Amino acid sequence: MSETKEKTFEENITRLEEIVSHLERGDVLLAESLALFEEGTRLVETCTGMLDKAEQKVVRLKRGPEEDLIEVPFDGEA
Repeated sequence: MSETKEKTFEENITRLEEIVSHLERGDVLLAESLALFEEGTRLVETCTGMLDKAEQKVVRLKRGPEEDLIEVPFDGEA
């Protein structure tokens, strides 16, 4: 099945949770387990990439010398 619409982060996470649940039940054959594991690995890579892109967009506003607001990269520290 070929889908042209790119899935959202939330859709990918939901599918990843389904895969983990399915694998944890242990009721699938080895070949299907391997296929699910490979799909899960691809989803993790996709989600990680999405998070990296989102992190690059996050900026912090700071007051400049003239009391104007300037954007500075967000480094995660308060």
